[in-house]
Amino acid sequence: MNLYEHTIIARQDTSPSEIKQLTEKYSKIVEKNEGEIVKTENWGLLNLSYLIKKNKKGSYIHFKLKGSGKIIKELEKNELLDKKLLRYLTVKVKKFDLNTNYFSKKDESEKKEIKKS
Repeated sequence: MNLYEHTIIARQDTSPSEIKQLTEKYSKIVEKNEGEIVKTENWGLLNLSYLIKKNKKGSYIHFKLKGSGKIIKELEKNELLDKKLLRYLTVKVKKFDLNTNYFSKKDESEKKEIKKS
């Protein structure tokens, strides 16, 4: 069984309820194809490096999943047709980093420690 990190970028005008629907839709596709979602992260609305289809920002959703290559083919086939999505990326990894949350806001205690330094 292979390990994958899969990220999708939705349009900036996508509502939170639509983001939840997208997450559920692609989670069901993975489960239907005998895969397993280890972790789902909603990174929120982030600036894009360049305009994509006239959008300056995008809502990022990141999946860590286990499964075969046919799951990725099925996901990407559906994502090509989805008008709400700007981009998607799949990376095959050797192991998951489940501890680090790269896009979470820092706690107040961490900010204070940085100011003291």
